[in-house]
Amino acid sequence: MPSPTPVKKSIGPRELTVMMSSLMALNALAIDAMLPAFPAMVRGLNLAEPNHIQYIISTFLAGTGIGALIYGPLSDRYGRKPILLIATIGAAIASLACSFAPDFEIMLIMRFIHGLLAAAMGVLVISVIRDQFEGDAMARRMSTIFLIFMIVPIIAPTIGQLVLLFASWRVIFDLMAVISVAAAIWVYLRLPETLAPENVIPIQPKTLAKAWKAVVLNRNAAGYMIGAGVTQGALFGYLNSSQQMFDKVFNAADFFTIGFAIVAIGIAVSNFTNSRIVERFGARRVSQTALLTFIALGALQLLAARYAPTSLPIFLILLTGNMAMIGFIGSNFSSIAMTPFGHVAGAASSFQTFVRTALAASLGAFIGQQFDGTVYPVAFGFLCCGLVALGFVLWCEKGRLFTRPGTTQPLPVTPRN
Repeated sequence: MPSPTPVKKSIGPRELTVMMSSLMALNALAIDAMLPAFPAMVRGLNLAEPNHIQYIISTFLAGTGIGALIYGPLSDRYGRKPILLIATIGAAIASLACSFAPDFEIMLIMRFIHGLLAAAMGVLVISVIRDQFEGDAMARRMSTIFLIFMIVPIIAPTIGQLVLLFASWRVIFDLMAVISVAAAIWVYLRLPETLAPENVIPIQPKTLAKAWKAVVLNRNAAGYMIGAGVTQGALFGYLNSSQQMFDKVFNAADFFTIGFAIVAIGIAVSNFTNSRIVERFGARRVSQTALLTFIALGALQLLAARYAPTSLPIFLILLTGNMAMIGFIGSNFSSIAMTPFGHVAGAASSFQTFVRTALAASLGAFIGQQFDGTVYPVAFGFLCCGLVALGFVLWCEKGRLFTRPGTTQPLPVTPRN
């Protein structure tokens, strides 16, 4: 594969922002659009255990977690555009293969491969923006991208539901393949190579392993990385069993797309709010306050599961609140965990994304598989995940919470040879 060519100014900042948002949105679409189709997929794939359909999500997430380790080093060596094109086309092919899967086992293999390829969309979007912008300009673009990206979980189930009105559930995978191809064409025609030749970095396994080791051995990085993964596990636990809860617990299958959108709005609002307040109050104060609130809401969810088990309004209010807390926790925990690694940001970010996603996907799968026709497993999962995350935060902060901003010191910069 040839080395990247010099950057060409053939795309404006606004188009670049929309393009990168669209690429990131492909991953959210690949998860959320199929949720309304779960009952039809259970029948179509002849599943004896309905809970097993949740593995459609878990295997995709497992693929994206592993893929996070791959695309950073590859794009640093060969350029952003060729790797992005290959992965996007590959994701389209994998999605199409899912639509033709003859049985559940083949479906899970294709979903894993789909996730493995789709991981490039998340990793490389950040790299492309970093190549083109820095400082406040980069922060502004990334904020816009994430705000646009958060719209997708709100509307994706509705897209899936609309497809089901006119066609088989398999057409949802066909639609995702068509959208991925369209995105690849857009990238091919309009995106220049953003990696400058002087910034090409050879793939050196020893250097990657050294960066990964530094993450594991850094107390703050390890604690907040694991804390972020654990709390995200509660989110994935809800995501895996969300359609079943609306259908079996509340007898509100027709309300699922609206209810899912309400909950997703909570995350979008918290991400927007966080971008406005975090510099004033500090990532630690904001995220630790959110974590304590997350635990309190988890306890209330557990009480509601016991005393108002079929109340959809109470369920939505508490769940939306907890989803909002995850919005505050996730971005700030990740930022704190990355603070010491400015000199190896790419390798450290890839490794942390892998650990967070693998941990969250595993916990989410476990929580989802406990679904027993009630909301109790999800409520219990939220409370437990919150308490475990708090334990890791207390460990890495040596028992002190709400410390002042800027108390994490970066590791000394090691000059490159």
